[in-house]
Amino acid sequence: MTAPWQGAVLVTGTDTGVGKTVVTAAVTAAAQAAGLRVAVVKPGQTGTATGEPSDVDSVTRLAAPLTGRTLASFPDPLAPLTAARVAELEPLELYTVVDAVREEADKHDLVLVEGAGGLLVPMGLRPSGEAWTVADLAVALGAPAVVVARAGLGTLNHTALTLEALDRRAVPAGVVIGAWPAEPELVHWANLGELVPKLLGALPTGAGAMDPGVFRRSAPGWLTPALYGVLDDWRAWAEEI
Repeated sequence: MTAPWQGAVLVTGTDTGVGKTVVTAAVTAAAQAAGLRVAVVKPGQTGTATGEPSDVDSVTRLAAPLTGRTLASFPDPLAPLTAARVAELEPLELYTVVDAVREEADKHDLVLVEGAGGLLVPMGLRPSGEAWTVADLAVALGAPAVVVARAGLGTLNHTALTLEALDRRAVPAGVVIGAWPAEPELVHWANLGELVPKLLGALPTGAGAMDPGVFRRSAPGWLTPALYGVLDDWRAWAEEI
């Protein structure tokens, strides 16, 4: 998996809170440093009632993508389909999202589509009335997926299940560790070794709190060439941070 990914690329995770937004920003920064035109699309932003910055706002602060779009927003911090129902708002329709992503792909070299929660969280409805997920969106777009995972105990099972679900759908996928600890323990090193065959990158803990200029300069060193980075020696990288 060495050729850089272009077109639409899904960013999903093994769970919520694993670092999808910061990883999206890192890939954006690395790709733009390589000269690509990058768009970031968030199909469904939830939890807007909290007053916190949206995921697109956070990516824009860190990486300044050429384009940042949120297609639908919902007040409650729930899965997008559930949040739409609770707020009595129109749920996301799968092919509306597909069309929006393809529209951006016509104008950009790379379109990063950040999901919500994990791979099989219900995002919205198909025209048939059935729920759809990020996995369904990847299939509809014919796009690969970046799976953001934790570094610690339990991640191997969650990551393997997510990769298996993608493989069953013939969706190419790789893994990025969302937060590598400053003082890794045995479990972190063991997990790193298990994940290396699928690993496309790893971000240091606290990357999202960095100064944006430092973040942009550092991002290529966290990612492999498939995501426009320069990382090729995992142990050296992990020992340096």
